[in-house]
Amino acid sequence: MKSRYSILFIIVLFVTSCTKTSQPVDSIPKHETFTIPSKKVNETRVINVWTPENYKTSTDSLPVMYMADGGIKEDFPHIANTLAELIKQNKIKPIILVGIENTQRRKDLSGFTTVEKDKEIAPEVGGSAQFRAFIKEELFAEINKKYRTSNKKGIIGESLSGLFVTETFLQTPEMFDFYIAFDPSLWWNNQYLVKTAKQHLAKFPNQQKVFWFAGSNAEDISPNTKHLRDVLKDTNPSNIKWNYSDEPNEEHSTIFRATKEKAIVWTLNQ
Repeated sequence: MKSRYSILFIIVLFVTSCTKTSQPVDSIPKHETFTIPSKKVNETRVINVWTPENYKTSTDSLPVMYMADGGIKEDFPHIANTLAELIKQNKIKPIILVGIENTQRRKDLSGFTTVEKDKEIAPEVGGSAQFRAFIKEELFAEINKKYRTSNKKGIIGESLSGLFVTETFLQTPEMFDFYIAFDPSLWWNNQYLVKTAKQHLAKFPNQQKVFWFAGSNAEDISPNTKHLRDVLKDTNPSNIKWNYSDEPNEEHSTIFRATKEKAIVWTLNQ
């Protein structure tokens, strides 16, 4: 029998392939693209920004949703089109979407690890702190300068990007107001985030935060998302509104599209 991590490696490769080539083709919405040189990640990054239909004819300042996997050939069109439809249906209020195009995805979205098998998924891993610094110290200011933004902001992601969302929620909760994570790869570093969640929650800031997360039937994800749910139940933090969506009928490759609307609607209406 193959080892657990060998199976995980195969799953990661398969999911990546499905996400980039096998998912439905989304129409590309009107958007703006610019580049930003970053000292934090030592490279120039491509940023895609979608604004709601009435943005240019109004004077309102809007909240911002950030996302990794934010390239035009990644999940940016998918989420932008979803937001547009939800706004049209009056299910959510207008919001700006900022997509960060990937360069070294598995480096940017993974934290440190002591597990050797984890390190086999890419030539470099463990760059999440630097990627987070890029967003916080460089990208936020650029977006606020270019667009009419309110103080409210959040982040959305799935799989390894969901790991980054969850890591940011637990380790630097002050960075965003809301967090959405689909099937986060909480197996990373021997379930480090889940195992340390209680101590991070004990140090949470007083500000209200919102956290929505979901788990599919994936064997190495479902137990960990449920464990995190149990930790949140046990600690019962008064300043966190959270919702766990258990999705046993969804696979890792289907959960994002299957649950995106209810995730966004619940989160943005808190």
